[in-house]
Amino acid sequence: MPQNADNVLDHFNLFRQPEYKEMFENKKKNFENPVADDALEQAREWTKTEEYKEKNFAREALTVNPAKACQPLGAVFAAVGFESTIPFVHGSQGCVAYYRSHFSRHFKEPTSCVSSSMTEDAAVFGGLNNMIDGLANTYNMYKPKMIAVSTTCMAEVIGDDLNAFIKTSKEKGSVPAEFDVPFAHTPAFVGSHITGYDNVIKGVLEHFWDGKAGTAPKLDRTPNESINFLGGFDGYTVGNLREVKRIFASMGVDYTILGDNSDVWDTPTDGEFRMYDGGTKLDDVAAALNAKATISMQEYCTEKTLPYIASKGQEVVALNHPVGVAATDKFFMEISRLSGKPISEELTKERGRLVDAIADSSAHIHGKKFAIYGDPDLCYGLAAFLLELGAEPTHILATNGGKNWAEKVQALLDSSPFGKDCKVYPGKDLWHMRSLLFTEPVDYLIGNTYGKYLDRDTGTPLIRIGFPIFDRHHKHRYPVWGYQGSMNVLVWILDAIFEDIDRNTNVVAKSDYSFDIIR
Repeated sequence: MPQNADNVLDHFNLFRQPEYKEMFENKKKNFENPVADDALEQAREWTKTEEYKEKNFAREALTVNPAKACQPLGAVFAAVGFESTIPFVHGSQGCVAYYRSHFSRHFKEPTSCVSSSMTEDAAVFGGLNNMIDGLANTYNMYKPKMIAVSTTCMAEVIGDDLNAFIKTSKEKGSVPAEFDVPFAHTPAFVGSHITGYDNVIKGVLEHFWDGKAGTAPKLDRTPNESINFLGGFDGYTVGNLREVKRIFASMGVDYTILGDNSDVWDTPTDGEFRMYDGGTKLDDVAAALNAKATISMQEYCTEKTLPYIASKGQEVVALNHPVGVAATDKFFMEISRLSGKPISEELTKERGRLVDAIADSSAHIHGKKFAIYGDPDLCYGLAAFLLELGAEPTHILATNGGKNWAEKVQALLDSSPFGKDCKVYPGKDLWHMRSLLFTEPVDYLIGNTYGKYLDRDTGTPLIRIGFPIFDRHHKHRYPVWGYQGSMNVLVWILDAIFEDIDRNTNVVAKSDYSFDIIR
């Protein structure tokens, strides 16, 4: 083998060595039941046709590469946003390993989360003993201020009752009776990660505002002028929440972010391990009941939470991942209306700079066709910004988008001449997107890391915006909300366009007449 201590090859070169090439060929020949190359190529070409697309879109009982994750992933995302809180997932250990690794690969930070480690016996007899032991171990080993409990498929299929289990665990002395243990049922076989986020945020608020699982609420019902803020499930939470804090500070607005996980996924390397960092203080969560209003940046991430908050007498405002001039204008005007504070001069200047940047670059984006996939609010926000830029968001796909979302996006498309030939695809997956890219090609694709396979297969350049981003580093540190965040999105789109132009005009004496220094 070519690998040795004196000549260490990385995998890019190692697997191209003769020994590995021979091994791969033998594996294919002897174990993979291969078909002839011409038959394989014929089948591949057929999957690019309109005929195949019709069959693809007719399927009902199969999902291929959905652009979503399961509820408990969103539950963990929500739970780590609270002060010294550890997520406790009632289910199998393997599931929790997936949630932790998924976040760690995106944020490049450790993600603390524990499991009740249910196995076969718990699947038969129920997981009460796992809950009793697990809460006791978590409380004593990790010293949290709160344990937020959610579920996986196993616990939901057998019908474990979290409210009863937590009460019994407290009676057994696993944690003190007054200790905060909010919970939410988050079955992984329905909904998606945004549903899990919604369920846990609502569960935390119910715990502090209504007194769940044997914890009596101790509430001061004195109204105040504060505004609550919900970010929703957001892969850019580090950059976005810090940008939101800056915006509120610039306008002098009193606010509470419900679920602030911006610090726990951006801890410094300074010799100190921080299992918990930042997070919304638990006293502030309780006091948030008395706020004047709540703003959600993602309507479809908070479909249960916002009605619950509204039932407590608060005004609620639902936005859709505000990217661009008009969407940010609406966000700022809502803050100003609710708080009575004027939009600051600092933010007004930022608006002008964004408008100027769009004017500088609009010729390169105008008329370009884009396909977008991701979470419902993200897709809506990006589509609105593309229309604002004079681009055409031709295919808009959200596996976890429903009928109401599709109707709202269609209304957005109908409001602009650039949305004339654009279509919305709720409940579809990335194999559907593949057919669309072959039969109705676009110039660029916007989505998460998994779109790189579509890029390779269809030749549609991928602009990485969404969650998860595994194969690029530190995107989550940049905001995509507000005027500053919109500037980032604009730059990412332009960089992709210019790189594509350079790639297609770099043959000396043939196409390099457009290999320009100035663009």
